[in-house]
Amino acid sequence: MKINTKQIILVSLFAALTAVGAFIQIPLGTVPITLQFIFTALSGVMLGGRLGAISQLIYVVIGFFGVPVFAGGTGGPGVIFKPTFGYLIGFIIGAYVIGKIVEGSRRVNFYRLFIASIAGIIVIYAVGVPYLYLIVRNFVGKDITLMTALKTGFLIFIPGDLIKCTIVAALGARVLGARQIRYRK
Repeated sequence: MKINTKQIILVSLFAALTAVGAFIQIPLGTVPITLQFIFTALSGVMLGGRLGAISQLIYVVIGFFGVPVFAGGTGGPGVIFKPTFGYLIGFIIGAYVIGKIVEGSRRVNFYRLFIASIAGIIVIYAVGVPYLYLIVRNFVGKDITLMTALKTGFLIFIPGDLIKCTIVAALGARVLGARQIRYRK
């Protein structure tokens, strides 16, 4: 796996942009609304699956080692016990899935990027919601049902996530259409 200087810079840039997206937030119960997903998805769209996932992995590792880059200005190993940590793990997998869908496309257009973004957000929720449920129930000690976890960690975010997926698809189609990026395998 050889990465050139341009790729290193882009991976670092998307890790940093995801951190910036964490600070732009609307507090909403256990899980805040942030712009992290836009940069997570764009990392997959622009960098491909492997490098997009690496950018998100770097973001999570930096936060894990204490740099306060997560929503609410948090960081450190204690974030593993926060209900939102599963979403951070989901960012890594989501960026990979989005990138792989885009890489596997003969034609990259708005529709394909929108579908890729939807697939990525589904992956993020598939990891984040069960994690939220397990942490709140077993570590925080609150009695929570799976339906409550779905409501507070997924359902209320659907309208905003559809808007974010639209933004990602529009930006990605514009940039990829103008540059005709080809991914290296």
